[in-house]
Amino acid sequence: MTSYHLNTGISPEPLSASGRSSEKMSLPTLQSKMKCDPEGYESELLLVYNQFKSSLELFEQQAALNFASISGIGSDPTVAKDLGDRVMFLAHVTPFYPTQLGHFPKELADFLGSSARSLPSGLRRHVAQALILLINRKAVDIGETLALFMEIQTLGDRVLRKLAFSHVIQSIRRMNQKHKNEAKNRALQNILFAMLQQEDEAKSKRSLITLCELHRRKVWFDDRTANAICTACFHSSSRIMIASLSFLLDYEKIEDDDDSDASSSEDESTPQAHQVALSKEAVYKAHNKGTSSSKKKKQAKLQRAIRSMKKQQRLSSERTNSNYYSPLNHLKDPQGFVEKLFSRLQTCNERFEVKMMMLKVIARTIGLHSLILLSFYPFIQKYAQPHQREVTSILAAAVQACHDMVPPDAVEPLFKQVVNQFVHDRSRPESIAVGLNVTREICLRMPLLMTEELLQDLALYKKSHEKAVSIAARSLIGLFREVCPSLLIKKDRGCPTDPKARPKAYGEANVLSNVPGVELLDHVEEDGDNTDEHTSSGSDDEHDIDEMVASGDDEGIQESSYDTGSEDDDEIKDKVSEDEDGGNNLDDDDDDNNVLYDEEEEEEEESEEEVEGEEGEENENELKEEAVESNENGLKESKAKKRKMSDFDTQVTAADTSLRALKKLAGTKLGTTSSDSLDGILSNEDFKRIKELKAKEEAKTALTQHGLLRKGTDAKSTAVKIPNSDQLSLKRLNPSKLEVHVRKKLSKEERLELVKAGREDRGKYQARTAVKQKKTGGSSNRQKEHKKAMPLAAKRSKVARSRVEKKKQQQRSGKQFRGKKAWK
Repeated sequence: MTSYHLNTGISPEPLSASGRSSEKMSLPTLQSKMKCDPEGYESELLLVYNQFKSSLELFEQQAALNFASISGIGSDPTVAKDLGDRVMFLAHVTPFYPTQLGHFPKELADFLGSSARSLPSGLRRHVAQALILLINRKAVDIGETLALFMEIQTLGDRVLRKLAFSHVIQSIRRMNQKHKNEAKNRALQNILFAMLQQEDEAKSKRSLITLCELHRRKVWFDDRTANAICTACFHSSSRIMIASLSFLLDYEKIEDDDDSDASSSEDESTPQAHQVALSKEAVYKAHNKGTSSSKKKKQAKLQRAIRSMKKQQRLSSERTNSNYYSPLNHLKDPQGFVEKLFSRLQTCNERFEVKMMMLKVIARTIGLHSLILLSFYPFIQKYAQPHQREVTSILAAAVQACHDMVPPDAVEPLFKQVVNQFVHDRSRPESIAVGLNVTREICLRMPLLMTEELLQDLALYKKSHEKAVSIAARSLIGLFREVCPSLLIKKDRGCPTDPKARPKAYGEANVLSNVPGVELLDHVEEDGDNTDEHTSSGSDDEHDIDEMVASGDDEGIQESSYDTGSEDDDEIKDKVSEDEDGGNNLDDDDDDNNVLYDEEEEEEEESEEEVEGEEGEENENELKEEAVESNENGLKESKAKKRKMSDFDTQVTAADTSLRALKKLAGTKLGTTSSDSLDGILSNEDFKRIKELKAKEEAKTALTQHGLLRKGTDAKSTAVKIPNSDQLSLKRLNPSKLEVHVRKKLSKEERLELVKAGREDRGKYQARTAVKQKKTGGSSNRQKEHKKAMPLAAKRSKVARSRVEKKKQQQRSGKQFRGKKAWK
């Protein structure tokens, strides 16, 4: 085998001593040869390794003596480049020589840790890359070098900082990709947590950034990491505190009610497609009824309804999912966290933006965990002024800090301050709208604050000419129609679903005694029993909502099948028609009278429920006797007059009440037997059915809000659902929601931009005569009238008229005063 000579300053004598001829070879070529034949190149490896050690000692001595001469080793670029090449060479061949290079990784790490600040930037980067290569080849553990790479990030080298940060993130992510090693993760977390608590601002900041990035990527998505990030709010350095506060505030993105197309694309990218229940009638009308423009509007409404339902279902699935985390949601001691941060807010001398961030975090934590911090509301009360800077953000924080566990007496001064300062006749429309919106949001969480007199005064703003003010007042009225209609005057109550509704008293809680949603199954059974009472066929179509998976595209909606009816409904209708034909042999006119009397009978249903089976039998016997008597009288007196309408009406009502009583009695018996057979145990099919019915109820609500459901539907099923306290605490309030529909005053530059934008499609300005002169396509009707030949009589009358006018003009011209003549 031939011997080789390196072109990096290696003498050929040791290579030719073995009797082999030497030739020059570069380090990459030698590296490839060593990978193919590791045993044949051990001498060359030892030679390069010894040269690396000698260069390493020189650099360490230079760092120890602070050697800064111009002719020093560190300032020589060729020496630094040779050492960097040898480091990369040895890092590549280390897996092939585990015994010879067993101490090389530790030597390299010690060298980088001791001489990192004195090394040239290029050599320092080469050493870091070689160490990263060894860690990726699993020659070194990440736990041994994590502190080193975190310290490297504090140097002034931006490229090296980016390299070390990406290496730490990717190594920990790769380690937890298949399964999480809790012991190793805990060891790494302890290193970063210790650095976060240090007084050194640079190290603490880099450790906080690393923890935030790992938590955002859901690599370390546990309570320990969340609590470590939250405790960084109490760091002595204001920069660390600001970084932690900004991460906590920006972690949860604010989701508006009107989602954009980006939100729909996010919905489609989720692995589990959410099922959306829609009305067949609404989908059919959006594609097959009306003009093309009206179809586009209906389809747009349908898409908005689909997006809103998908968002609600996604949020509900996130709430039920155990992997859903938030840094503030998993504080070990939220009350202590809030009190400590609030005390720092009261005593700190930071700028206004930092105080606002602390205020928002405190309010968010209070709302999430339903905490009680009574001194927070008087503190925020002094900022509730219309002229205050960022007043909408302050009011949004005040709203989030309100929940049903806070005593109303503690929030009442703040509530009165908002109403008195924002909502009065001399205030600007923008302030009135913001004040009404804040009042609505606070009353949504704490309705006990509102009084009857105050609500009626605020409801008068619904007649305001400003759109934002009237909309805010109407939204407040709509809220109390559902919460407590008795506080409104009669004309503002509308048609509430529950006229006797009242807000819960302070401390009152609803304890569930059954599975949520079981009542939906009972309603479905009642609707199935009462299908024979519906006379119109259109009502079945209105309430018939089938479940289908609606995609965000129009094609998916167009390809969905439209079912005209169900076989069960047809069978029930047939049975009902057979029963009615067998029980009542009446004429068509009598059927019409039955329909007229159905409304009166529906009003008296409460009294009819007490009718028993025995009374129904007596009514039937009386009816049969009256029918027999009437038949006998009809046979005896053939020429008698017709029966009076009143007698016939009494017979019809008696027959109908008897049938209804029997049906209700049979229904109650069936209901008792079914409930006894169930024994309160629900099967998997029942739970699936409850989930489907809940989706249908949400679909009805969404379609009603977007105006896609017919007005004749049941009001109770389409009522707007008021979210409970848990749902309100999960979502952060967007401050822009408080000033919705408010017209902001534009500056002169913005107004000019709007004017120029309106002129883009318009042509160049021209006078009206110039436009007429450029007219093509012949003369107009007025021009033709001028050219039209007049008849002889018209010409004579025109000449005579002009002659008279000339004569009058001459007479007037002589009498006019022309002033004194100069020549007289």
